[in-house]
Order: sequence, then structure tokens, then C-alpha cells
Amino acid sequence: MLRARPIHYTSRPEDWAAILHALGLVKTVDDGEWREFDAGSGRLALGHVEHGHPLDGSTLFSVEVGNVDEFVRRTEEAGTQAEIHETPDGTTARISADDGFEFFAFPATRAADGTWATSPGADSALSVVATWVSPLVEMSAGVLRGIGARPRTSDDESATFTTKNGGILQIIHGADGTSGVLAFEYDGELEPLLARLTEAGTEARISEGILYVANPDAAGGATPASIVVERAPA
Repeated sequence: MLRARPIHYTSRPEDWAAILHALGLVKTVDDGEWREFDAGSGRLALGHVEHGHPLDGSTLFSVEVGNVDEFVRRTEEAGTQAEIHETPDGTTARISADDGFEFFAFPATRAADGTWATSPGADSALSVVATWVSPLVEMSAGVLRGIGARPRTSDDESATFTTKNGGILQIIHGADGTSGVLAFEYDGELEPLLARLTEAGTEARISEGILYVANPDAAGGATPASIVVERAPA
């Protein structure tokens, strides 16, 4: 079991919740400072931080797995460095890459029907995209292959992967190994999404086949002005 589940930290959780609802995600966890939203493919965790917190407006690349111990065993067998990591909230897996980047695999919870499916109420055409920025794209792509992600596209500057249980993992070239910004893909026309966002009172526009949604975290000037939704490749 493998699913993309980036974590976005924000001091504006209500603004984000409204945008995610308009995009077609469904809230499945509401635990005070922590919320989770299902897309048709992939999941997004939303963590509340105070304005000015170092994490405010940032997204952390992460995934969900069914059994952490088994995930670590298989990942190490595939040649990717992984280890059990205990936290106050439970057991996770820490994955390390040669570019110095580390990310975590969290234990997933099953749906009410016992499967690993996301909420049936989510827009089935929408996918969550978790982004890893790396100076070593091909080597980092090997790490994602090692955790069980499925290669979709690759070149010298980027690589994308699908996951068995939903969501897209993306690597883009950059100077340092770090988490990139949150993004989405949509397997359909973007105009209905634009209409839903506009009806919800969110500023959005389509330009050259890409939907740009006003980023609630952009007021501080340190985060991108827009959340990007791209058409899924044919």
C-alpha cells in the first residue's frame, strides 16, 4: 500500500479548507490543529501553525503506507535507505536520499469498508501531487522506485510517479534537496473547477491550460502566489 500524502502547514486553515472543498476534496479527519482531506487520488494533511511560524505556508513531501515494518523491509531490499522512526504520535518510517533529503512514510488508516480507498465523495478526477526538489533527479527517482512508486515520465529535469493507492509523486531539479510546493492534477476540463472556485468566492484563473488558484498563504510574500492545477497527461 502506497499513497501520496503531503502535509501542508498554514496559519489560514479555514481559507484552505474552503479552497480544498471547492476543488473537490473531502475532509475525513478534523482533530483540532490537524485535518486530512481526500482527493479522488491521494490525500492531503493540513496542519495549523501560528502566523509567522517557520513552517507557515510550506508543504512537506510525505507518503502513507499500510504496514510500516513491512514497508521498511521491502524498501531496504530494493536498495533504498529506510528505517523505523518513533515519534510521540506513533511509528513512522524515515527514508533518506543521497541528496540529503529525508521524508517520512506514515501509517494509513483503512476506509469504513476495510479497503485503502479514499472517500467516495471526493472528485474522482482530482489528484494530489507531492513534490520533491532535488539536484540529483535520476538518483532520487531511484529512491521512489525503491519505495514502490510507479514511473510515469522522466527526463533530466523532472520525473513523475504514480502510486498504487493514489496521488502523484514528482521530482523536479533544483539546487538543494527539499520539499516543493503543493500542486494538483485534474483528469478533465478545468472550467468546471474554475466555476466551483469562483462560486466559493476564491480568486482563480485559467492561463495556457493551467488553473491558478489564489494561495491563502501568499500574503506573507514567502510562498507562491498561486496553487497550480494542471491537466493530467493523456
